[in-house]
Amino acid sequence: MTNPAHPGRMLFVNIPVADLELSKAFFAKLGFGFNPMFTDETAACMLVGEHAFVMLLSREKFAEFAKLPMADPTTHTLALYCFSVSSRDEVDSVSAAALAAGGSEVDGAEDHGFMYSRSFYDLDGHGWQVMWMDPAAVEQGPEAFAASAQPTDTPA
Repeated sequence: MTNPAHPGRMLFVNIPVADLELSKAFFAKLGFGFNPMFTDETAACMLVGEHAFVMLLSREKFAEFAKLPMADPTTHTLALYCFSVSSRDEVDSVSAAALAAGGSEVDGAEDHGFMYSRSFYDLDGHGWQVMWMDPAAVEQGPEAFAASAQPTDTPA
């Protein structure tokens, strides 16, 4: 899915972390890599997709960019970060890796048929969701996919 009006756009989401090295290790255990050209002792550029990145920033570095005080993610939800994987099994394995690396589970799995997900909190309390969506639902949209999956009545 590309946006022809803005073909060169990239997404950078900046989040504060208490311990950059611990956060990098946590996300590496979930299969994420980092761009070394944009990673130093205050920031790490985590690769999420071809044009999507999460910047893990030390609290001090984040404060340089933010105009308002930082909220405590353990008491306030400002955003939920969701990323997709290629299968339902991968949803379960990435979620298990997050819990094994020190994250905490939000709830059990959510299964909507066309979409399957699990949610967890990272080491800093930021909410994440890992999800898989049926490729046909991605192409058709969830409502059209649901309608096409309904059995049709055939005359006897």
